[in-house]
Amino acid sequence: MAGRFAPRPRTTPALPAPRPSRDTAPPKTRLWAPRGHFELGLVLGPLRRGPADPTFRIFPDGSAVRATRTPEGPGTLRVRAGDGGVRAEAWGDGADWLLERLPEMLGASDDPDAFVPRHRLLAAAQRRRPGLRLCRTGRVMESLIPSVLEQKVTTIEANRSWRHLVRKYGEPAPGPYGDSPDGRRDSRMYVMPDLRTWAMIPSWEWHKAGVDAKRSDTVARAVRVARRLEEAATMEPEPAAARLQLIPGIGPWTAAEVIQRSNGAPDAVTVGDLHLPGIIGYALAGRPDTDDAGMLELLEPYAGQRHRAVRLILLTGRTPPRRAPRMPVGRIAHL
Repeated sequence: MAGRFAPRPRTTPALPAPRPSRDTAPPKTRLWAPRGHFELGLVLGPLRRGPADPTFRIFPDGSAVRATRTPEGPGTLRVRAGDGGVRAEAWGDGADWLLERLPEMLGASDDPDAFVPRHRLLAAAQRRRPGLRLCRTGRVMESLIPSVLEQKVTTIEANRSWRHLVRKYGEPAPGPYGDSPDGRRDSRMYVMPDLRTWAMIPSWEWHKAGVDAKRSDTVARAVRVARRLEEAATMEPEPAAARLQLIPGIGPWTAAEVIQRSNGAPDAVTVGDLHLPGIIGYALAGRPDTDDAGMLELLEPYAGQRHRAVRLILLTGRTPPRRAPRMPVGRIAHL
């Protein structure tokens, strides 16, 4: 009914329009030869947020493509490991930055020899997968935002939210991967939204993406101090995690998930996870009911390398038998 009590029409803030991908220039290239064993999929795997992540893709030929936002601007990086080393191609304003930091991202500063297995399971895992290196992206926000989306929900829900928000508010990746050969939007790759765009996403769009107010508010708080948070990538892991946790809504779980990727932290253990303590307890002691304290006790012999120990345990696939149905995948968008 018209009148002074009629509802006010809801309007969407003027978000920046995504920039179309028009980067047709040839890529910049680099060849890097890693020392020792090297397995590209193991190194870059933690950067992928689900099989349909629009910022990361693995192709049948074994190459990996990553679209990211560097300090110099958007960039796309394609890497492929071969007999001659790792061949990299990069497009966009961030191409030089990505190529310069290629070795660091692929684990050049990581020291796998520092890990000494104390359990047969881990010794066997290390022999089977000697190419594990811990990546170091040097970028905080690109890991922080999807980690916040993963708080208190299933991985499927979080990946769906990330995919929706990046495709809707991000921009096509520089180079050939930002175009769709078949005309389908979901076959393109995207760079995540810039900070201003994240800050301007309205509440109902977060809701459509399946993200509750607590998590969207945490992202908004982090975006406001993003410059200071990005400095954490140059810090030692412990003070880096402490800086992240100054933001309300970011606790030890989220901080560990971030610095594992941004800082390549070999000792950052994800505490507060629903399933991880039971997996570690079952693998190392046959105790699937292990809690965080018990997990940390079991990992104590690997102090300094506890994150690597966890990665190796997860690679074994040794998990406790399921005793309850999977958590239901929630949907809040229709509420």
